[in-house]
Amino acid sequence: MRTAIRITITGKERIELMRYSRGRSTPARVVLRAKIVLLAAEGKKNKEIVIALKTDPQTVKRWRTRFAVRRLAGIVKDAPRGGRKPTVRARLASLIVKKTTQERPLNATHWSTRSLAVELGTNHTMIHRVWKAAGLKPHRVKTFKLSSDPNFAEKLIDVVGLYLNPPEHALVLCVDEKSQIQALDRTQPGLPMKKGRCGTMTHDYKRNGTTTLFAALELAEGKLIGTCMKKHRHQEWIKFLKLIDRETPQNLDLHLIADNYRTHKHDKVQAWLRRHPRFHIHFTPTSSSWLNMIERWFRELTDKRIRRGTFQSVTELVAEIMTYIDKHNNKPKSFLWTAKAADILAKVERARTVLHNVASV
Repeated sequence: MRTAIRITITGKERIELMRYSRGRSTPARVVLRAKIVLLAAEGKKNKEIVIALKTDPQTVKRWRTRFAVRRLAGIVKDAPRGGRKPTVRARLASLIVKKTTQERPLNATHWSTRSLAVELGTNHTMIHRVWKAAGLKPHRVKTFKLSSDPNFAEKLIDVVGLYLNPPEHALVLCVDEKSQIQALDRTQPGLPMKKGRCGTMTHDYKRNGTTTLFAALELAEGKLIGTCMKKHRHQEWIKFLKLIDRETPQNLDLHLIADNYRTHKHDKVQAWLRRHPRFHIHFTPTSSSWLNMIERWFRELTDKRIRRGTFQSVTELVAEIMTYIDKHNNKPKSFLWTAKAADILAKVERARTVLHNVASV
């Protein structure tokens, strides 16, 4: 009588086999193989494993033997099959990749699996398999923007220098305005979240006016100075600078990081700054708002308080914004800048080179 090969496994192999047998993203065939080996390692006979896993004797015998010979690699990777290599399929896959990356359909901006399948006379599942193997996702696109500021490097080094090496006896503040914040009220009440269902809100809304938030994030402690105004002209910007002047210690210089919005450079603003020499303005490069860390805080405000909020008036919206600021200041938390100016400049230069090469094709 033939005796099944005895299976013994190490502790490390057991951990891997348990992971394979329980993994939600593990292929079903690998899950079955792992369970067969685990039961075999417990001393189960082949016929007992067949009954436990509802499979056939040949399958149990095959993977018990394969594991005994090749260990974990034997059950994870399938053995190469015989026969000729699929040359026609390989040529078609190459054509699919070329069409997807270098050509566009006549009536669309990008290919779909079905439109490309019709174009090449194949089926959409073949297109999908090739796209997945090549990491192609024609339905997705990423946006980018390279600054055209001729003084990009100098401004970048200046701002990053303030982040990484802030001056002594001074405060560094990231300042900006978040304009046109809408007080939106939904046309119907939404349903609350419950088990198995996310919360709901109507796609349409009623506009109840707008406000502009002026904010300054103090980087050392993370405290925020903020106020809301109806407009965002140079007059409102000067009022905000006066608020910063009142809210900060008078014996410290103030280094403000701001964007290139024309209001920030108005003649009357420049005159006010000359009368208050402790204010030093550092402008970010054009089209580089990502360099101002107040934008990161604005995103948190939008995600956590504004986007899903309902406001029946501008007064209610402003009250909620100021409450959010007060709670932030109760336990202030700043953001830590880690990227070095040289690394950023090298990355931007690589992007410019790629963009130039694409434009010259």
